[in-house]
Amino acid sequence: MKISPGFTLSQQRRFWVIAGLIIIAGLYVISKYASIMLGAPYTNSPQLVEASGERGLILDRNGRILAIQTRFGHISVWKPDIIDEDRPILYNTLARILGVDSAEIAEKIESSDNNFLYLQRHVDNNVVREIEKEIAAGFLRGVKIETIFGRVYPEQELAGSIIGIVGDENKGLEGIEYAYDEELSGRFENGESVPGDQVVLTIDANVQYILEEIAGRVMEENEASQVMLMAMDPRSGEILGSASMPGFNPNFFRESTRELRMHRPVEMIYEPGSVFKIFSLSIMLDGGSVGGKDLFYCDGHYERVTNLGERVVINCLGAHGNVNMRDIIVYSCNAGTAYASDSVQSAPFYNGIKRLGFAAKTGVEPPGESAGFLRPVERWSDRSRPTIAIGQEIAVSAVQMMAAASAVANNGVLVRPSFVKQVLSADGKTVRPRSKGDPVRALKPETAALMRDFMTSVTSSIGTGWRANVSDLNMAVKTGTAQMVDPLTGAYSETDFIASCMAMLPAENPALVLYLVIVKPKGISYLGGRIAAPPIREAAEALVNYLGVPRGKNPQVDHTGEVFLRSQDLPAANGRMPNLKGYSKRALLPLLLDDNLKIEIRGDGWVNRQQPSEGTILTPETVIILELE
Repeated sequence: MKISPGFTLSQQRRFWVIAGLIIIAGLYVISKYASIMLGAPYTNSPQLVEASGERGLILDRNGRILAIQTRFGHISVWKPDIIDEDRPILYNTLARILGVDSAEIAEKIESSDNNFLYLQRHVDNNVVREIEKEIAAGFLRGVKIETIFGRVYPEQELAGSIIGIVGDENKGLEGIEYAYDEELSGRFENGESVPGDQVVLTIDANVQYILEEIAGRVMEENEASQVMLMAMDPRSGEILGSASMPGFNPNFFRESTRELRMHRPVEMIYEPGSVFKIFSLSIMLDGGSVGGKDLFYCDGHYERVTNLGERVVINCLGAHGNVNMRDIIVYSCNAGTAYASDSVQSAPFYNGIKRLGFAAKTGVEPPGESAGFLRPVERWSDRSRPTIAIGQEIAVSAVQMMAAASAVANNGVLVRPSFVKQVLSADGKTVRPRSKGDPVRALKPETAALMRDFMTSVTSSIGTGWRANVSDLNMAVKTGTAQMVDPLTGAYSETDFIASCMAMLPAENPALVLYLVIVKPKGISYLGGRIAAPPIREAAEALVNYLGVPRGKNPQVDHTGEVFLRSQDLPAANGRMPNLKGYSKRALLPLLLDDNLKIEIRGDGWVNRQQPSEGTILTPETVIILELE
């Protein structure tokens, strides 16, 4: 290599340094390419790519496993290692294990121009075991296993959008898996692999199942595009269930879209419609601008001409005549609400809305929370106050609505909603309790109690929410129907609506808040009182007994809440089948993580039946079946 004689000595040195770096980089690229193309020497051992300790569990509030680490395999072939006379056996064996036709396997291998190719990615641990066994027997020469560690979600679709997903490197990509990736991830300490922490959700898997089943049916029956259904304990802010439909199965997240994986109650914002009257009227009552017995006249619409000559008209579903605050809630009277809003100044009204948590993130744990939308009061027009009062010109999330509901249900004290109950170490010690945040006095106690009293009348025969009524259970209910904005025209759509219903129960001292949102129903109706109230009744009927919510014929007994359970020492499986009857799914965890055992679990609860029976000799082919009840 010649260098121009015009170069100075320092320039020549710089040239040789740069040239040397380029040569080194080139050699590195060539060596990496060669290692990939030529492959490592043939070995019967799988290639482990685990970089840290075991990823921690995600559990529901009762210890039910929602996410657990397991190993997967990428199955590949290095063609130069295949012996011609072995090809028929190799193709047939792979076809049997991978569940495909042998001709498909042969075509994929023979038609490839590359010596190295993947046959299947992300096969489960049972398939990996079968292939390992055949490799060890010498029947799959040329086949290799690239072992990776990832997640299995035993409850399939259940709470998928809350839990989230992990990627190939076993790192959280969405949901709680992403938000708590640092805590869940295993690590190395002092040269040893340390498992990650466990994240315990506030979600009750049984409640979640009930809500998802109802929400899925509501979406189908009403031909809706999306449905959200939430349940919360307003005293603590703990979210007991949060259905987001349509959903997805995190075990097969690559087959889903981001829209399917979206946890809508946290991420989606919308105009809430008439359910928002709970909060707008509470703000007016709280500030004293209106009283519970003040009357407003509804002749079917609200009409006012502003100082600038603008005519503001808000239509109502009927002409209700003279209405007080209770009547407005019972009939969901738009005109009465709008006339009541004329009595309050914009700044106090705006501050009251902010105090209830709107237009700000609640701070819930799943990522992607939306703050909603509310214009600064300086940018309000003369029609903003009556329009916002009926739930338009403001965008909210479902979790914000639940937070605001806690203030009405909890005698004026707003508590922050939460999806995470606590973080535990791998051995069950508390690492971090739930971050509750500071409770906020958003309403006067008497205002919250009065609003709940108004809402109990909504389930009467004349109320919009009579279909939500549950016998012997006093419920505070509000229904809503909101027009959606057409994104093409910027005006309200004549065909797209959001139907909703909120319930607090029992009304005297709520222990449960339910909230249902149906987006773009296309079935028999779009009215909240018609299609959203019945599912709320169904959810209430299903949950009150399960959760111990007091009702007329179901008195509540107070106790400390402490339950003491005898610890279970799991018997070892030393070549023979142990007696596992009476053990919980969580207690079985060490056996589930044992790669030498094939275990199939059916049901939930505790082991009631097992196959094979106690004392049976276990072989590598033995499949242990445990039936839980």
